[in-house]
Amino acid sequence: MSNKIKFTLIALLLGFWSNIYAQSTKINYTDYTLPNGLRVLLHQDNSTPIVAVSIMYHVGSKNESADRTGFAHFFEHLMFEGSPNIKRGEFFKIAQNAGAVNNANTTWDRTFYYEILPSNQLELGLWLESERLLHLRIDSVGLETQRGVVKEERKQSYDNRPYGSLIEQTFSHAYKVHPYKWTPIGSAQYIDKAVLSEFIEFHDLFYVPNNAILSIAGDIDIAKAKEMIKKYFGEVPKGKKEIVRPKVVEPPQTAEVRDIVYDNIQLPAVVEAYHMPAMGTDDYYALKMLTTLLSDGESSRLTKAVVDKQQKAMYVGSFPIALEDPGLFLVFGISSMGTTPEELEKSMNEEIDKVKTVDLEDKEFEKLKNKTESDFVTQNSSMAGIAESLADYAMYFGDANLINTEIQKYLKVTKADLKRVANKYLTKENRVVLYYLPKSAQKN
Repeated sequence: MSNKIKFTLIALLLGFWSNIYAQSTKINYTDYTLPNGLRVLLHQDNSTPIVAVSIMYHVGSKNESADRTGFAHFFEHLMFEGSPNIKRGEFFKIAQNAGAVNNANTTWDRTFYYEILPSNQLELGLWLESERLLHLRIDSVGLETQRGVVKEERKQSYDNRPYGSLIEQTFSHAYKVHPYKWTPIGSAQYIDKAVLSEFIEFHDLFYVPNNAILSIAGDIDIAKAKEMIKKYFGEVPKGKKEIVRPKVVEPPQTAEVRDIVYDNIQLPAVVEAYHMPAMGTDDYYALKMLTTLLSDGESSRLTKAVVDKQQKAMYVGSFPIALEDPGLFLVFGISSMGTTPEELEKSMNEEIDKVKTVDLEDKEFEKLKNKTESDFVTQNSSMAGIAESLADYAMYFGDANLINTEIQKYLKVTKADLKRVANKYLTKENRVVLYYLPKSAQKN
């Protein structure tokens, strides 16, 4: 049997078993909305005594004013301040004493809060989330406490970390009018300037049931969960103000933007950021697969060529920053000792140019599709992952069932699509290029 025939048979078998697996692992869920506008998604899986309780609010840094950036991220912290029924500083303790893990994160588009609890503590998780939705304590003491926490986080994670300003610098160079030009961490000076009434106003506008999705996955009984949800969330009043979403559209970039950032680093780095379409579009799926081809794993193209073979970089990779509005396709590399940024950029671009001009071999393309399927399954392999995915799909697309069907959008991508989007979006005119250089290289 020839190698070509063997490969064809293997590919067919992989595709067959992949389809069987996908059909057998359909994620069932219940989807309904309370009278106050809170959308609820419930997934029952009684295989382990764990439940994930989460709330996603449709508010991120793009909903902020240009002179008050950082509010959504600030509330990520402030929402743990407690309520009249939860003493200040007790939120984490109550959860931990019940065996729970909880956390939150903020993006440009949404804020996500979650608890992972023993399933017999479901009611506790619902109570905790309802308390901060309905009775969040917003006062001067909590405000000043969290001002210090947020500013310290910024120092540690952004200002004092090598390459820590990379995302901020990239987005501020790439966007001129869209609020994506500032990042979720925001500006310390604006958080300092803001007064208590501004934070209360921001909370009253965005942290309301009709701007949120309650997503629960795990060891639950659907009927009993519904009763508890009605008990804790049914009486929360609907928001009174209209929530206006940013309508501004970033104009197409027509010329390359270049700049140098001097940082407290030892090795230079190169950042290339290409404008890409919003998540959920056909070209988005092709570009996301392209990042997998270029940099996912030790056998990826950028790693094999630039790091292993040419030894021009200590690290190089690409990744899409998937956003509700058009985002960025990033390629980032840290130079190896003795390699100039110009040399590293040339090597990175050579690999990008190959995608534009050379067809993928069938074997490499099949490997790419298999990796994409594997990643898709993995992201929904935990109760927390399922709860978040259901909320994401419902919030951004209005269709939670994409948790079962979105993989088909990836599998529709062809080799020709990969070449086409590379030529359409990964162009010189559509990119920002930043050189990160040591401060010692800066001329006085």
